[in-house]
Amino acid sequence: MSVTRVFCAAALWLLGASASHGDDWPHYGGDLGGQRYSRAQQITPETVGGLIRAWEYRTGDVAGRSPKVMRRTKLQGTPVLYGDSLYVCSAFNMVAALDPATGTEKWRYDPKVPENLKPGNLFGCRGVAVWEDLGRPADAQCRLRVFTGTTDARIIALDGRTGMPCEDFGTAGTVKIDIGMAEKWPGEFQITSAPVAVRDTVIVGSAISDNVRVEAPKGVVRGFDARTGALKWQFDPVPQTEEQALAQGWAPGSHKPAGHANVWAPMSADAARGLVFLPTSSPSPDFFGGLRAGDNRHANSVVALRAETGELVWAFQIVHHDVWDYDTPAQPTLTSLELPEGRRDVVIQGTKQGLVFVLDRDTGKPVFPVEERPVPQGGVAGEVLSPTQPFPTHIPPLVPSTIKPDDAWGLTPFDQGACRDAIANARSEGLYTPPSEKGTLMYPFTGGGINWGGVSVDPDRQVLYVNTSRMIHKITLVPRDQYESRKAKRRPLEEFAPQAGTPYGMIRETFLSPLFLPCNPPPWGVLTAVDLKTGKRLWESVLGTTESLAPLAIPLKLGTPSLGGPVATRGGVIFIGATMDHYLRAFDAKSGAELWAGALPAPGIATPSVYSWKGRQYVVIAAGGTG
Repeated sequence: MSVTRVFCAAALWLLGASASHGDDWPHYGGDLGGQRYSRAQQITPETVGGLIRAWEYRTGDVAGRSPKVMRRTKLQGTPVLYGDSLYVCSAFNMVAALDPATGTEKWRYDPKVPENLKPGNLFGCRGVAVWEDLGRPADAQCRLRVFTGTTDARIIALDGRTGMPCEDFGTAGTVKIDIGMAEKWPGEFQITSAPVAVRDTVIVGSAISDNVRVEAPKGVVRGFDARTGALKWQFDPVPQTEEQALAQGWAPGSHKPAGHANVWAPMSADAARGLVFLPTSSPSPDFFGGLRAGDNRHANSVVALRAETGELVWAFQIVHHDVWDYDTPAQPTLTSLELPEGRRDVVIQGTKQGLVFVLDRDTGKPVFPVEERPVPQGGVAGEVLSPTQPFPTHIPPLVPSTIKPDDAWGLTPFDQGACRDAIANARSEGLYTPPSEKGTLMYPFTGGGINWGGVSVDPDRQVLYVNTSRMIHKITLVPRDQYESRKAKRRPLEEFAPQAGTPYGMIRETFLSPLFLPCNPPPWGVLTAVDLKTGKRLWESVLGTTESLAPLAIPLKLGTPSLGGPVATRGGVIFIGATMDHYLRAFDAKSGAELWAGALPAPGIATPSVYSWKGRQYVVIAAGGTG
């Protein structure tokens, strides 16, 4: 197996051009609010064809590691440009500072993450946080700090200039997270997304292996003193007392064994307000909730906390009583809308369901109407479903959510017929159809819709750009006394999960034809532009080709599922990798036309960063795929 782990930079150089304030990329999402927008404007629809490969930086992850270990890795980091250094992290949480113009390594720090871990979310790092201690002298050690989380649940503070650990942070620069219980195996609890540093606090979430057991690790979000590493506060989306449980819509006692509701996706912050915004996930386990009856707030929510104290300010629930693994998957995006009643500071939340919620930043109340609509009922024995779910009305759903036998797609008549029969034999009643023993078609699948790449917002044009996947999962619940015998007959591509402590194990499989192509019609991946003021879809473009998909292996423009997100620029160009083929692409922000595609050495399953440096505009993306 050949594995590539490399950061690739493309650049355009225009004579007489110079960088201006706001052309850097100092945070994971571009700014602290995650708009994924660059004010760099050298690259336009007219000039994008002049992009050239500027440099490559290889992480070194592959050297000396076995193919077995590398299959459990992913390279998904978004580089951060702060001052005169570009900071990157690798699958094994190596952090490096690079020259932004050449990719030359200035320093490297290796935290020596053990290879014998079995992380459910693979070895990976989506980014770092950079924080400057303005109270220290300009030349003081660790005035500029780079914070990173690791697969073995550590928070590490490094000197931004030298890469040496900050000795005054925790123990010799490291704080080990205490999860309060034993892991089922090493790597069950990990940190994948970038920390967020707000004022004097660095805040981290966690990724926890799904569907293992009811009494799983808690999804506690933690705030640490950015100077000392001392724990300042903890926030658990799952209630801690009976009084809290009743107030948050949990049946009496059901909160006690529940774990998860963790924040595995990136967080965002408003430094002026002193707020941090959390996208929380589902309680454990994902596909059976009979032991946690009720809405299960503040799981599956957007939650605003005081960054310095962890005090709850507001919470808005996206999914009631989740039994679909419909975590809140993306960084809440902070922007301002120019509405008839005036300027409004908002939080935009994209979801796996392809729904987009727009909330008031101070109160969490919907800026546009959200309706509670009836959803399919009739879950398995012991399940207690929510009768309704919230649906935003301003922006229509961005992905389909229903499929019927006549909708079946196939490369051949045989293929199509097999898909038609499979659809007819499964339960499929649209969005929020509950898991079943028969097998339920979950459309969109657990990868979205929208995933951790989130959305990009052009604050000047008031337009949202987002990539979505259009795929289906088949979810089957297996009674406990049949689980092991069924597992012994595992078919290709079936994923089994025990959900220990519940009456059911779970089987999840991507809904494919006998030729291993999706049974639902293409496109299977799209990039969409939405007018935020009107909610109208401005354009939709197919994203990706089948060049890397068996059995086609030819570049048909049918789209692919995607992970990673887009970046909008003032120059009117949208940059995105994210697809299963090996390309970084540029789209016209006005028309959606694909303007340029640059070949990568591996899939760019990441979000690029865009910045200007010494007269050149750069687009940098991690190319390493997953596994």
